[in-house]
Amino acid sequence: MASLETIALLAAALVGGLYVAACLIYYKLSWAICRLERQTTNQANNVISQIEALLSLYAEIRPTHGLPPTRGWAASPDFLRLLTRFVSETQPMTVVECSSGLSTLVLAACMRSQGQGHVYSLEHEPEFAAKTRDLIRLHDLGEWATIVDAPLQELSLPNWEGPWYDTTGLPSDIAIDMLVIDGPPQSTAPLARYPALPVLGKRMRPGGIVLLDDADRADERLITAAWKKECPSLSDIPFVSAEKGVACLKQQIQSLACAMSPDVEPRYLQV
Repeated sequence: MASLETIALLAAALVGGLYVAACLIYYKLSWAICRLERQTTNQANNVISQIEALLSLYAEIRPTHGLPPTRGWAASPDFLRLLTRFVSETQPMTVVECSSGLSTLVLAACMRSQGQGHVYSLEHEPEFAAKTRDLIRLHDLGEWATIVDAPLQELSLPNWEGPWYDTTGLPSDIAIDMLVIDGPPQSTAPLARYPALPVLGKRMRPGGIVLLDDADRADERLITAAWKKECPSLSDIPFVSAEKGVACLKQQIQSLACAMSPDVEPRYLQV
């Protein structure tokens, strides 16, 4: 009799254990399915958003030829669409872009549409510079854009050292209304895009707009925080988003030069 009770107890324990295991498996599978469903929905929504942005882009800039792919390293359609929005709203005369490519074409097409302005794109890779020049030539936008050969050189700032664009190819008297930052690549240095404001901020007009792509990455979040700490007059432009994240900032008062260490000039190191 005792052995039967023991068997019954063991059977009950086994059934209880199986029930608990089944509940855990069900919970984990349900959680995984819900997470996969959210991811799939988000990915589908993003694809739709990018298609919508690309269609809007075609309607606004009216390219004479098809646009290159907007995946991989290229700027996303929603970021490009943001560029057209800010050009339309602010009517900049001078745009400087860190990196070149499809965004250069879009900005140049915007300049042509508004009948004034020019975009200067700093590019450190000769191959990419040549491709962008070909793209600009194909779309007959040479009057509105200049690709500046800007090899990376070792740069020393008070809080940063590393390779950054040689800006000597820019006009010496340039006054920047909009600064678009999508380079250098993250692999070139920690906080690789930080120097954009310390180097070019002094050349910005009051009220200038700064757009930083890939702002969801950890480095870009740190860069944005550093800029705002060093430049209290910089303010966020709200209700702006993009696939890879975008930081949109506006200089509210005087030139950025006074806020970005005016007593210390950026110094290119001889290597």
